[in-house]
Amino acid sequence: MANAKILVTDDDQDIRDSLQAILESEGYTVVTAADRTEGMEKFKAEKPDLMILDVMMTTWQDGFEMARELKQDPEFKDIPILMLTGVKDKTGIDFKSSAGDPTWNPVDGFLEKPVTPDHLIAEVKKLLPGNE
Repeated sequence: MANAKILVTDDDQDIRDSLQAILESEGYTVVTAADRTEGMEKFKAEKPDLMILDVMMTTWQDGFEMARELKQDPEFKDIPILMLTGVKDKTGIDFKSSAGDPTWNPVDGFLEKPVTPDHLIAEVKKLLPGNE
């Protein structure tokens, strides 16, 4: 999808900055948020075409809760969410296998940090409408 808008929600400024640089170099419009509250506000205001979401922000489950809230909202349920997280390194738990579970982890894609720019862009293109 040409000129798609992507919302990056992550508590790490360096991650937000690097993802923004990678995505903008591919022609995407990028909006960023530092936590769940700001992410929800920007999601509703900006209505992005895709969200890239961290798991652990203010609390360890912020990303999961945000994804569930958005997927339960009829207005936003069809907007794809790509979870990009280092949670496995921090907890030892592999949440990738639960990606797509409507109750626990209703995301459309899941990548572990660190991710290469090529892998990130490939996943973004896969998830954006019109790129099937």
